Amino acid sequence: MTSSNRLLSGISIALLTLIAGACKVEDAPPSPYEEGAYIVNAGTPGASNGSISFIARNTATPTVDIFNAANGRALGGTVQDYTEIDGKGVILVDNNAGGQDKVEIVESGTFKSLATFQAPDVENPRFVVYAGPNKAYISCWDATGSGANTYTKPGYILVLNLGSRTVVKKIPVTKGAERMVLVNKEVFVGSVGGEQVLTVINTDTDEVVQPGIDAGVNANPIAFDANKKLWAYASSTNEMVRINPTSKIVETRLKVGRGPKTPSAITLNADKTIFFFVNSFNDPADNGKLKGETYRFSINDVTIQANTPFIRRLFSGLSVDPYDARGLLYAAVTPSANQPGYAIRYQPSGALVDSIKADIAPTRFFFR
Repeated sequence: MTSSNRLLSGISIALLTLIAGACKVEDAPPSPYEEGAYIVNAGTPGASNGSISFIARNTATPTVDIFNAANGRALGGTVQDYTEIDGKGVILVDNNAGGQDKVEIVESGTFKSLATFQAPDVENPRFVVYAGPNKAYISCWDATGSGANTYTKPGYILVLNLGSRTVVKKIPVTKGAERMVLVNKEVFVGSVGGEQVLTVINTDTDEVVQPGIDAGVNANPIAFDANKKLWAYASSTNEMVRINPTSKIVETRLKVGRGPKTPSAITLNADKTIFFFVNSFNDPADNGKLKGETYRFSINDVTIQANTPFIRRLFSGLSVDPYDARGLLYAAVTPSANQPGYAIRYQPSGALVDSIKADIAPTRFFFR
């Protein structure tokens, strides 16, 4: 090989090396919040200090106020709910100040802000559910009064397109619109405003399907079980109501226990066969202090006795991690409205796993 050929060969090798280096695709840095549980911390009423914490699935070390950490600003209100839809997180924030309610859209896994929706589109947001690709349904009370006149207007479902970051429409529903459950291509909507009908919405058309389902006054859908039945809780009669979501027929009503105790934080286990719930009451002999225990029942039970507690403890929220083979139950503890609470994890048997510090007033969990 001549000296000139050697030179050309060396140049060619160098160019190929540069091209290969330029074409190399670097692995994306891991997101800080990949696999684990988000804790929705409502915060102190009126103090605008609600937040969201994160616990990696196989650790007991929390990361607190992750929205503030990612964006350099607080959520600025009471955090009502959180879910993820097609790579985007949806945070509902309620604020006592007029016109300050909002919905924050963030990037899943990093919590970096993508968009914010505010009044007049968002008024008293309550719950959010997946309603199709890049589509979120958010139940809202609209503007409210006080006392007996709290629910002065019908509620509505705010429909958001998360891809285009736009409001699609508002679907009018009953007063005090509250919990929602998606079954196939229908969303069942409950309320707390004194109505007795579950509203049904077709998610393809975003239209109300008439008539609704008479489940009882202040009934709210809870979950869709392994038997393909929809369950709702009617607070006016203290009953769990089992519904055939196809025929829209109420199949059975089961009274929950006896006496003055009220169920809350009702949640279904990972295989959708067992419900957990907190049964609580305000003890007049102890200055009205809230007390209670945690119970469970099977979707095939014909009665809900609530005689023997599953866990002898009061919780402010319950949920089961569907992505963990251990089937752990997450339970939220709120010592007071002014101090950080805890997330306690239990085995399905009720055996304690660990306790993890959260922020003020933990109430709900979201798993990814």
